[in-house]
Amino acid sequence: MKPQRLLVGGLLLTAATVITVIWVAPRLSQPKALTGYVEGEPLYLAAPVAGSVDQVFVQRGDRVIAGQRLFVVDPAQLKAQRDQAQAEVETARAQAQDARKGQRAVELAVFDANIAAADARLRDAAADLRRIRPLVRQGIYAPARLDDSQSAHDAAAAQLAAARRQRQAAALGARDDQIRAADSRVEQAGAVLGAADARLTDISPLAPGAARVEEVFFQQGEWAPANQPIVALLPDDRIKLRFFVPERDIAAYRPGGVVAFTCDGCKAGLTAKITFISPRPEFTPPIIYSRDARDRLVYLVEARPSARLNPGQPVDVEPIGAGK
Repeated sequence: MKPQRLLVGGLLLTAATVITVIWVAPRLSQPKALTGYVEGEPLYLAAPVAGSVDQVFVQRGDRVIAGQRLFVVDPAQLKAQRDQAQAEVETARAQAQDARKGQRAVELAVFDANIAAADARLRDAAADLRRIRPLVRQGIYAPARLDDSQSAHDAAAAQLAAARRQRQAAALGARDDQIRAADSRVEQAGAVLGAADARLTDISPLAPGAARVEEVFFQQGEWAPANQPIVALLPDDRIKLRFFVPERDIAAYRPGGVVAFTCDGCKAGLTAKITFISPRPEFTPPIIYSRDARDRLVYLVEARPSARLNPGQPVDVEPIGAGK
């Protein structure tokens, strides 16, 4: 019976060993890499006004560079508004310059003629006063006659002074307040012109940076509503890795840190700079769900890769400190 017991004990020990290996081996050999994927945030470009699409310069899948023109919505109406604003600016500038110049030479000649007439009246009044004064002294004329002559002389002198002041005022131009008001109208017209130029730029946007054309929603000749995307871009700087770090390891990750990662068909030595770490944990999302991770809390981490990748592409991120 003893050999049988030994045989049974050996079988039980073997079974226990096999079960232990089956249970422990996957955990000992499980990969250290953090599973993630590539995500892209498209940039949608539209025109702020409705109109017919005049030209489309790109196609789906094209690569564009910063400053490259993408499309143009019919600019006829906005060009007319811009031209009107330009004319208003020129009008306001002319009015401001005119306010500083004073009146024209022909108009000043009228004031000169008034001065000459007033001067002639003064000379007549002065001559009459010189003639009457001795006669009054001789008693030929009454003193009241001298008073009348003196009054006429003083009035003529005052009229001459007034005519000369009017001539000076006409040469000065507008008052300071009127000049400032004219300058303000120039600034206001300039602001309207700037807004018109901006609207013309908005209907023909430029690529903000290197990107790939994801979609072209309207073709040449089609009517595009205002603010409706016409072209969708996927800029290189809006492509990022999204991976999930276990709660126990999140302290090792900081914005600005660098992680290494691999992906199928990618060159070796790729890295990504961490740009965001979620402040709240979450349960392992279904995209990386596994039996071993189903009860773990993880933190979402986003990082900008050193190379351009395709959105949706799975990646394996090397945990920070894994090689230590």
